[in-house]
This record gives sequence, structure tokens and C-alpha cells, in this order.
Amino acid sequence: MLLHDTALVYGRYLRQSLRSRFALLFGVLTPLLYLLFFGPLLTELPLGGQGSSWQVLVPGLLLQLGLFGALFAGFAVIIEKGQGVVERMRVTPVSRLALLLGRVLRDATVFVFQAVLLVLAALVMGLRAPLAGVLIGFAFVALLTLSLASVSYALGMKVRTPQEFGPLINMVSMPSMLLSGLMLPMTLAPAWLDVLSHFVPFRYLVDAVRDAYVGHYTTPHMLYGTLVALASTALSVTLGTRVFRTTGA
Repeated sequence: MLLHDTALVYGRYLRQSLRSRFALLFGVLTPLLYLLFFGPLLTELPLGGQGSSWQVLVPGLLLQLGLFGALFAGFAVIIEKGQGVVERMRVTPVSRLALLLGRVLRDATVFVFQAVLLVLAALVMGLRAPLAGVLIGFAFVALLTLSLASVSYALGMKVRTPQEFGPLINMVSMPSMLLSGLMLPMTLAPAWLDVLSHFVPFRYLVDAVRDAYVGHYTTPHMLYGTLVALASTALSVTLGTRVFRTTGA
């Protein structure tokens, strides 16, 4: 029943996304602009890591896509609450876990699709990376989306208005972006900033995907990144399910 319920919710929200093709493509615009206008500036710079500048930048842009897209997913549930959609779905016998999973799996599908478009554009710009590394990058985008979208939906269920939601998300997203080394490796930072960045879980995912893009699959970075991604996904989905079950009950 859980699989059946999840498939129903997933199908409903995926059809909504497919009906808005402009929004589907618009989400990849910001990282694409970074790729086109920021990427060429890095090609001759010593970035302190292995591989080309594209193998440093593109993994960060992939995870930036998941970071900002998934964190702001909760806006949709705030709107649905105001329209009574959430309450009508909660009085059905559909599993509360399915109500969350259907949504976050739709988000993961959308952002992985956008990640594919971004990588294709990067290949035209000069990216060269092993296929296995690229696929691992997509897997990390999916896990990051599942984790952050679950938290975002849980927060969206708790707050009353978008005006409350936006500042809370910005308070999380901006430090995560700046301290994770999305654009440039944190090894280029001063020692104190590099140490501080290790307290941001997002950094471990960035380091893992960068290792994958240069063909290193058994490094400590890959291990830590995988553990952080799996643990955060499990915790976030558990939290989100609990909020869907109890809020407004």
C-alpha cells in the first residue's frame, strides 16, 4: 500500500510539473549562467585540486541546483495549505509517509533532469569526466533533494505564511553555499575558514562529487559524503513524515 500510495502522490505532482515546462527549464537557469559566465574565468587559475577547473565547478553547480531548489520546495505546501489541499489529502487513507515521499521523489526527478541538462551544457563548454563519476553526481543530487525537500516541506507545514518561510530558508541556504566550497574548493580558504566549513554537512557532499568527477571512488571524501547524504536523508524523511502526521491533527 505504501508503494501504491506513493505512486499516486508522485504521479499527481509530476503531472503538475510536466504541465509547467517553462518552470521545469527555468530552474536550471542560474547554475547555467554560472557555467557560461563564471566557468571560463577559472580555466587558467590554480584551484588547488586535481582535474580541470570544470571538474571543480560543475559538481558544485549540480549540488547548488539541489540546495536551492529543494530548500524552497516548501513554498508549494504553504500555498496548498491555504487552499485546503493538504487537509483534504490528510483525511484520505493515504499513508502520511506517502504524502511526503510522493512530493520529494517528484522533486528529485525534476532536479536530476535539470542536472542532466547542466552536465550536457558543461560537456559543450569543455567538461571531461568519467561516466561513473557523472552518475554518482546525479545520485548525490537525488539524495540531497530528498533530504532538503523533506525538511522544507516540514517547515512549510509549520509556518503560516511565505513571508515567514523565506527568511528562515535564506538563513540556512546562504551559509551552506558560502561555507561548502560550491564555487571554489575550501582548501583555497584561510585555515580558520576551512576548519569552520567542516561543520557544514553540505561540504562533504561537494568534496565527494568532486572526487567522483576525477575518477576517485574510494577516497575518504567519498565515504564521508555518502554517509552524510544517507544519514541526512533518513533523518529528514523521518522528521518530515512526523510533521505531516501530527501538524494540525
